[in-house]
Amino acid sequence: MSARLHIVGGGMAGSEAAWQAAAMGVPVTLHEMRPRVGTFAHRTGDFAEMVCSNSFRSDDHEKNAVGLLHWEMREAGGLVIGMADRHRLPAGGALAVDRDPFAAAVTAALRAHPLIEVAEGEVTALPGDGQWIIATGPLTSGALAAAIRAETGADNLAFFDAIAPIVHAGTVDMSVAWAQSRYDKGETEAERRAYLNCPMTKAEYEAFVDALLAADKTEFREGETAGYFDGCLPIEVMASRGRDTLRFGPMKPVGLTNAHRPEVKPYAVVQLRRDNAMGTLYNIVGFQTKMKYGAQVDVFRMIPGLQNAGFARLGGIHRNTFINAPALLDDRLRLRSRPGIRFAGQITGVEGYVESAAMGLLAGRMAAAQILGRDLAPPPPETAMGALVHHITGGAEVRTFQPMNVNFGLFPPIDAKGGRKGRKDRYRAYTDRAKTVFVEWLAGQG
Repeated sequence: MSARLHIVGGGMAGSEAAWQAAAMGVPVTLHEMRPRVGTFAHRTGDFAEMVCSNSFRSDDHEKNAVGLLHWEMREAGGLVIGMADRHRLPAGGALAVDRDPFAAAVTAALRAHPLIEVAEGEVTALPGDGQWIIATGPLTSGALAAAIRAETGADNLAFFDAIAPIVHAGTVDMSVAWAQSRYDKGETEAERRAYLNCPMTKAEYEAFVDALLAADKTEFREGETAGYFDGCLPIEVMASRGRDTLRFGPMKPVGLTNAHRPEVKPYAVVQLRRDNAMGTLYNIVGFQTKMKYGAQVDVFRMIPGLQNAGFARLGGIHRNTFINAPALLDDRLRLRSRPGIRFAGQITGVEGYVESAAMGLLAGRMAAAQILGRDLAPPPPETAMGALVHHITGGAEVRTFQPMNVNFGLFPPIDAKGGRKGRKDRYRAYTDRAKTVFVEWLAGQG
């Protein structure tokens, strides 16, 4: 076959797109600028490197939309979800992975595939011909971003994505902290003890909030504004929205019992989630931050149990670029003005590792089908993948478009015949319907 698919970007979306297209028999060139051209957030040149959390979030495919997305990707032979399963860590019902072995395994699989070649180096312009997928994610290089702006005639939309700190497990004071997943969730003892919990009294919590608000923050460059994605707010921005915001967010104390003082209910709880297979690293859940490094150490060591914490990585902040996909893309993820170019992943306005990989899966299959002389329609909107692609290619308002995680609010409503369904039953009805429709969509591809 002479036709070749070019994919720019070796993150979650680009890696998955390359795998899917090659599995359909289409030759692929995967262009990745790292390690020749680095970013401040990446540490390696591996594909599918996880630069923020190590969690793919809930793995519950019966009552959770992101868990359903996991299920659909497994059914479709997804590389990213397959390697995540292979390198999973205990996480109390979530799919957390050992990030470095995971990325190394994805890289090895792609480099070993006979139909995939890797081209190292930066792509700085939009191509003039051929079939291409742009999957450069939130850290699209300046030159390519400028080329996209020039083609679309629209300014970049941007918000700031914050990275949570990681601590060395051996520096957590376990005479204060205890191991427990919220509501003891999980099928094994390891799952039920997947998180470390640091309790706070009311006085400790109030002092912590005061310190967050007073801490030195990273300054924005001239001309930049901070339009945050609500699913990934910096901890200090949450604190600024009200004294109790954190207690009803990442520091909520519900579903947890202090193993050292079971008779005392904590006023707030900071959770740490295991970040590697050896259990030597834990990230502070929901603690994305734009505080300066020195301030982070001082403030986070105010947390009971972390008074002597050693940090393997401090938090950071970076610009996240995405296109106004509902205005620019058709339902095959093609740029309307240049149908030989598709977009996939976080640059399309989906948020999260799993959502990015899912859009890569669809883009890879759709581009490969076109090269093979076929047309592949997106999955129906009753499925998790279909709901996402429908949202970003027409379901969302162009004027107010913002990044979105998968959620049941994107799905067509369930007809609750026979009376109003409870929330759990309603979610199960969504996932049952989605699985049936998704299997039919897969079967229709031959």
